[in-house]
Amino acid sequence: MIFNTGAALLDAIVLAVVSEDIDGTYGYKITQEVREVIEISESTLYPVLRRLQKDYCLEVYDKEYGGRNRRYYKVTDKGMAQLSLYCEEWKIYSDKISNMLLGVKASE
Repeated sequence: MIFNTGAALLDAIVLAVVSEDIDGTYGYKITQEVREVIEISESTLYPVLRRLQKDYCLEVYDKEYGGRNRRYYKVTDKGMAQLSLYCEEWKIYSDKISNMLLGVKASE
């Protein structure tokens, strides 16, 4: 993709991916799912996860898997509220961009 992905969009995508599983999910799986939409490296993803944790949008817990601990990320209530805001803002933004670039509203 030739368009830059800003921090807010990365946050929104990560929150959307993590929110898909009520029990949370682990870093590698998050990376794989985000890569279905945009190209991202693990070295880019983990600072996003830490920022969302610092902002109380994600909580973190460890769970044993195959004799080792695996770090899981789960969306908090604040994270769900932030994701909802991102979704509302994305709809407005994407409609405006689609209208400008394509001459039609995305919602039509």
